[in-house]
Amino acid sequence: MSRALRGAPHTIRGRIEKTPPIPDRLLWVNGKLCRGADAMLSLFDRGARDGEGLFETLRVESGRPLEWTRHLERLVLSAAELGFPVPPSPDHLREGLSELLAASGLSDAVARLTVTRGIPGGRPTRTGAWIEAEPLESRLWRGTRAGAASIVISKTRFEPGPLGRHKTTSRLAYHLAREEARVSRADEALLVAADGELLEGAVSNLFLVIGAEVRTPPLARGILPGIVRATVLRECARLGVPAHEARLDLGDLARAEEGFLTNSVQQVVPLASAGTRTFASHAVAVRLGNAYREAAFAATSESAASAQSPSAGR
Repeated sequence: MSRALRGAPHTIRGRIEKTPPIPDRLLWVNGKLCRGADAMLSLFDRGARDGEGLFETLRVESGRPLEWTRHLERLVLSAAELGFPVPPSPDHLREGLSELLAASGLSDAVARLTVTRGIPGGRPTRTGAWIEAEPLESRLWRGTRAGAASIVISKTRFEPGPLGRHKTTSRLAYHLAREEARVSRADEALLVAADGELLEGAVSNLFLVIGAEVRTPPLARGILPGIVRATVLRECARLGVPAHEARLDLGDLARAEEGFLTNSVQQVVPLASAGTRTFASHAVAVRLGNAYREAAFAATSESAASAQSPSAGR
């Protein structure tokens, strides 16, 4: 490993520069625990070379990844649809996550699972895979901690494209929107189409409460089918809260009584503000947030019980 890669000073055009040190964190990479500079992916892997990867980000509480089954279902379905090689089994990834959490001393965490299209040429080709975990508290928005989030309206008009409904590692457009939010000291950026249609957050799904109805942009628009989004819509049906997909625009944002965002790490977060618009009411979001947590923990408990059952392999 070169001195530059280890954070040592080096010279660029006569100036002494120091590269940022590589984080000294544990990762699970292709079946092994690696730390810092030893956590490597081959440059021949299509994930590193061409950004051909898929990932899932999960919230872990008391060592349990919430809605694990639904996250892995989405990952496997995207891999099949996009022609990825067979990814590691959910059981293998679950074991890897447990191993990483234990070695890192983490109970409440944010975990990210990434699979790539692997190194071409071999038969059978296997995906590359790695798992990261960070303390949950370090990844919560300021607004999540405070009880309501602020968002900015991205200045760059956005189109999800054919891959928008897949959680791919090609995230530049989303990251640029997140930079707009950071510059404005906001929690999130709202992505808007050229005609003013509201689509989604850079890392979240959007809901508005208009009249007595909960509305969210349609999946047919190519946005990500969020795990929490789907659970919230199911909870709306269970609780008798009118909810449906609908085209939303900036005018709807201006007249909505309240709004909220959904995200697997932040969960259900009421909106305090969106651009210059502020929201005084959070009642529907709080109710659905509580319902979501109950449903997510119930689903996680059922999944854990099923995994321990002698017939779980069927």
